[in-house]
Amino acid sequence: MTADSLRQRTAKTPGKMIPVHTGPTSLDSPKRSITDLTISIPNSSARPEVETNPPRWNTLEFKVYGLVFLIVVPIMVYIPISLSSTSHPNFHTYAHRLSPGWMFGRLVDNSDPQYRTFRSGLPALLGLATSHLAFSAFFSRIVSPSASSTAKFTVGFASIMLFVLHGISMFKIFAILGLNYYLARLDKPAVLTKVWPALVITGNMILLFLNHRYEGYKLGALHAFFDPLDEIDGLLPRWHIGFNITMLRIVSFCLDYHWRQPASEEPTDYRKRVNTSLPQDAYSFTNFVAYSLYPPLYIAGPIITFNDFMWQLRKPVTITLRDKLSYAFRFLSCLLTMEAVLHTMYVVAIKDTAAWDGDTPGQLSMIGFWNLVVVWLKLLIPWRFFRLWALLDGLDPPENMIRCVANNYSTLGFWRSWHRSYNLWVVRYIYIPLGGSKNMVLSTVLVFTFVALWHDLSAKLLAWGWLVSLFILPEIVARKVVSSKQYGHEEWYRHLSAVGGVLNILMMMAANLVGFVLGLDGMKHLVYQLVSTWSGIGFMLFASGCLFVAVQVMFEYREAERRRGIDRRC
Repeated sequence: MTADSLRQRTAKTPGKMIPVHTGPTSLDSPKRSITDLTISIPNSSARPEVETNPPRWNTLEFKVYGLVFLIVVPIMVYIPISLSSTSHPNFHTYAHRLSPGWMFGRLVDNSDPQYRTFRSGLPALLGLATSHLAFSAFFSRIVSPSASSTAKFTVGFASIMLFVLHGISMFKIFAILGLNYYLARLDKPAVLTKVWPALVITGNMILLFLNHRYEGYKLGALHAFFDPLDEIDGLLPRWHIGFNITMLRIVSFCLDYHWRQPASEEPTDYRKRVNTSLPQDAYSFTNFVAYSLYPPLYIAGPIITFNDFMWQLRKPVTITLRDKLSYAFRFLSCLLTMEAVLHTMYVVAIKDTAAWDGDTPGQLSMIGFWNLVVVWLKLLIPWRFFRLWALLDGLDPPENMIRCVANNYSTLGFWRSWHRSYNLWVVRYIYIPLGGSKNMVLSTVLVFTFVALWHDLSAKLLAWGWLVSLFILPEIVARKVVSSKQYGHEEWYRHLSAVGGVLNILMMMAANLVGFVLGLDGMKHLVYQLVSTWSGIGFMLFASGCLFVAVQVMFEYREAERRRGIDRRC
């Protein structure tokens, strides 16, 4: 927006005149905006017809909200730090789970096995990324860059990487890829063609189950003669643990090939790259393997569709040095934030040892909340590392985490921004084929059942999937009954929506605490403590009031984005 456009404009709405835009405040200006903290994504331009309200940051209402933030947020930080003090009565219960640290002269809570694996393996990952980028740059200098040559280099490097990581099991992975490729390219009768997408997904889900059931298929189980081969197992012998990500790429190739249509023109943006089919010769086995095993994204994603991957090889996107440095800064900031949290808040160890005897409802809630923050960071950091690696190699995969975990009030928006590349995959290959919004309830239940089973074949995550499906329904109903299109101009609508946002946040926290933190039994204990005493009920009312304030700020944050022509749809 230019300086000439900062004059106030108005637009007619039912019953009154509402300013569409006024001059920006210090938090909402073209040059410097609080919304710059949120990462940019493709296709996030707001629709031209979307009306916006004047900034509320300097109103009395939001000055009161600011005061609440200044008081409550430091308390939210202080509580877990005080619970992590060596003088706390429960410290001895979980002290054995702490490790020597390097910040503030404190121990570090490195007890989460998933993040501990990434944290301890980061030097090796940096070495792998550096070697890949160096060889890729050298190869580009000696060979004229093309989609074909890049794919061949990727297959060669990935094969070496796979042998180092998984040893002899690399041949099992190639066998699975070969079988899927053969079946995808096979001519099929009409009756099979109609149900092929369902067969591809179901078949590969069964394959995931078999991978886990037989622990990656030990060759020695066939005959003792093969026992020595099992000893050649690489740095990550349990190849099947991370194969879930590769399975998504296999499905993407199979269905992109199945749905291929002649393309009239080359795509120019992300959405068109995903939906535009490639020429027939692009669906080759070499390209399929290069896509499935692309080193920067092989271990944990983000997930990119086959069409998007190949279009970027054929016509590379522009990624400036500024973009790369900015993203590297974001990654380092998140990494250091996680280190600070783990050195000052031992909430993971407290949760794992149930070291909460005598804790108040407020303290129990903060243990749960900061565990969710740790879950967010432990996923965000690896995803940003691998995406940064891909960006440095010239490939632009989707960003996995758009919003901060504490900047979500909508269940639908939350799942669009949390593991976003996976959400995009699910929408393209499952939700839309099931009918999408035309069959929303059934599609949602089936989608989250798939998501839960894909993550892990456990009752805890299945309960999480069904809870999420259940908790999404109230928002869907509310959007239809009290729609913004019909009532958005009313003064009360924003406050009623904030109440709904509070309920959404409480339900989302409950579902994710069950699925990824406390489990069903731990969640029952937390709920009992919150509703069985007057102090617990009083805290819940106070916390709900604080969440109401937070949701109002989230609304205004998104209004500030729309005033800058941004709509991230989450």
